[in-house]
Amino acid sequence: MIEIKNVSKSYGKKKVVQNVSLTVQKGTITSFIGPNGAGKSTLISMVSRLLSCDEGEVYIDGSNVTKTKSNELAKKISILKQSNELNVRLKVRELVSFGRFPYSQGRLTKEDWAYVDEAILYMELEEIQDQFIDHLSGGQKQRAFIAMVIAQNTEYIILDEPLNNLDMKHSVQIMKVLRRLADELGKTVLIVIHDINFASVYSDQIVALKNGSLIREGRTDEMITTEVLKEIYDMHIPIEQYGDHRIGIYFS
Repeated sequence: MIEIKNVSKSYGKKKVVQNVSLTVQKGTITSFIGPNGAGKSTLISMVSRLLSCDEGEVYIDGSNVTKTKSNELAKKISILKQSNELNVRLKVRELVSFGRFPYSQGRLTKEDWAYVDEAILYMELEEIQDQFIDHLSGGQKQRAFIAMVIAQNTEYIILDEPLNNLDMKHSVQIMKVLRRLADELGKTVLIVIHDINFASVYSDQIVALKNGSLIREGRTDEMITTEVLKEIYDMHIPIEQYGDHRIGIYFS
């Protein structure tokens, strides 16, 4: 379980996250939604300790992340940031193998390579695993980075806008993979996402931020309503039921 307690973060005089408290249950997918500049990326960066909290604390399974050794935290939680730049020339399989560093320290065992191969298979990268990253499309690179996170095999996975640069097919593929990781392997997934319909279809819980504050949280059926979305986005978004899911018609 992740417990976020009264967390705040400022840049200069601007408070980008304001006194946010939240609990994320194990084995679930939680989507963070809200307008640009709402504080979503900053909040999840504090959860993963990429950023320090100015105020408040974050606990993972009862342990304060600021007091957890870096190598132990890397075995517990993995994160994919919005932008990922490489200063070295790597092939896809080499990049994915970086996910095993907390365990192998660069000396990969047979077990480590098994995790790498499984992650490549999950993301359907077998045909391009020996290609250099700089030869790939933006979507292929994104899938390779997600495979690296999967290979890390942590209980908690944090993804900051992982659907960037992806076409519809691969966006659906990634969301289905995340759903499988939660349902079949008990992984806990936190994802920053802009498409409310992906959040509706694949999430267990949705958290809405606006102007740095948590304004709503709840089950997907509680959050995907015209009234709630109006509060979040200042837009009137009609909702239609499609099977078990609620779909926002925000393009009309």
